[in-house]
Amino acid sequence: MASHKRAGKPALQSDLTNIPKLISQYFRLVPDMTKAAQRVTFGTSGHRGCAADSSFNESHIMAITQAVVDYRKLKGIDGGLVLGMDTHALSQAAYITAIEVLVANQVTVIAQLDDAYVPTPVVSQYLVAANRGKHSSDKGLLDGLIITPSHNPPRDGGIKYNPPHGGPAEGEITSWVEQRANEYLEAQLEGVKRANIEVALTTGYVKHVDLYAPYIDALEKVIDMKAIADAGIKIGVDPLGGSGIYYWDKIAQRYGLNITVLNDKVDPAFGFMTLDKDGKIRMDCSSPFAMAGLLAHADKFDLCLGNDPDFDRHGIVCPARGDVKGGLMNPNHFLAVAIDYLVTHRPQWAADKAIGKTLVSSAMIDRICASHGKTLMEVPVGFKWFVDGLADQSIAFGGEESAGAAFLQLDGQTWCTDKDGFILCLLAAEILAVTGKNPAEHYQRLTEQFGTSFYTRIDSPISAAKKAKFSALNADSLDATELAGDKITAVLSHAPGNGAAIGGLKVVTDNGWFAARPSGTEALFKLYAESFVSEAHLKQLLADAKAMLDAALKR
Repeated sequence: MASHKRAGKPALQSDLTNIPKLISQYFRLVPDMTKAAQRVTFGTSGHRGCAADSSFNESHIMAITQAVVDYRKLKGIDGGLVLGMDTHALSQAAYITAIEVLVANQVTVIAQLDDAYVPTPVVSQYLVAANRGKHSSDKGLLDGLIITPSHNPPRDGGIKYNPPHGGPAEGEITSWVEQRANEYLEAQLEGVKRANIEVALTTGYVKHVDLYAPYIDALEKVIDMKAIADAGIKIGVDPLGGSGIYYWDKIAQRYGLNITVLNDKVDPAFGFMTLDKDGKIRMDCSSPFAMAGLLAHADKFDLCLGNDPDFDRHGIVCPARGDVKGGLMNPNHFLAVAIDYLVTHRPQWAADKAIGKTLVSSAMIDRICASHGKTLMEVPVGFKWFVDGLADQSIAFGGEESAGAAFLQLDGQTWCTDKDGFILCLLAAEILAVTGKNPAEHYQRLTEQFGTSFYTRIDSPISAAKKAKFSALNADSLDATELAGDKITAVLSHAPGNGAAIGGLKVVTDNGWFAARPSGTEALFKLYAESFVSEAHLKQLLADAKAMLDAALKR
């Protein structure tokens, strides 16, 4: 798909969301439960929607929060609930609504001092630390809610639940909460308890604590912060106006790092952004268009770093050095570098710990793991598949192609069970500090060793009827033995790492692969492909993939 003519250009006033109107719509519009788009729908990252579309309104948050309270009671979770929030306009409104419902149900809310922003990884790491050593049936377990639509446009809102393990809720949990929330909405919120915010704050059920310090103080358990400080590398940071914006200066001060925050603006309209590839404002730290503001500073620093609004994703920008081209690293490329570095620079990690990746991540990771003799755990799309492995330390690293990852502490203990954009950014700095080469230089070395990857993802429209057929596809659905001139070596409908259904297909050869899966929320299917031969081979691979899928979906 061609980029918008203004992609990468600064936003204009005409691009901005009318925030006062949006907030009014949050409080005044009520969802029509006969319309599927206005019901609660939990995807891989919670419920997301827009107040203007009646898909993220006060009613939704009241119903979802009450449903989470009900789930906690069902499972005997009786400790406090950590409440996180990003900088989207609807997040602040939903934050207040959530507190009102939680307090009315006598749930202790653990919130940041001054009700300031709390990133996703901070919530996860806090839960892991607080619940460490406890059994799932123990009293006093903490869990969390995080109000964020991630990198979605400013008009959107989102909310996700992290149970006591600290990571994204499993499908059986989100299905239960989704169903219960929709029942409340259909009953016009009958049964939902609520206390006015002014009253709620006087009850003693809202505990304001410093969530910054425990997280920042613990960073040296997972990253070699001393190495970064000793190397004195110059780091430029653009938080993209996100929830971790005030953390970077504190991290620099705590560890003596040379960090310059290049953009210190917090604006619910995100008017400082450059437009993404489709001409929308989207705080996607893996997009060179959205990161254009930071890319302009690339050659002034040894390394530049960016994050999305809830700080569970990372963007790594390297300056040009020698014959290595600089710029924003492809997320797949940095995952490969991170894994290659970690398995050789974490001596306390047990050798039998696996490396986790989503099945649409680059096969460069497969080759790196094989060269180091590491077990590879390949799972469906969604970070939730890494939670158990990170929690019991059976996997050392879990990462997905959309720039989200987490890994164990230096001593092999669990750090967090959700994606952590801070530690991946700081890992890039550690790699440069320890090796003297930036991540882009390391990736070039990997291509020399394992071959050059040509990778793409295409989103294509699909009818509802064909979309429904995707989940039934399997090896018998394809009438083909070759893909782009190579023998097909595997056709997967379930992930090899855990046997979970992928909701589509992955077809593999010795020189490339493609994977196709429908979008969970739109009339689209996502087609991923990678070749280790050439750009022309990738195009042939895509053409063959489309022909195979068309034939299979017509049957």
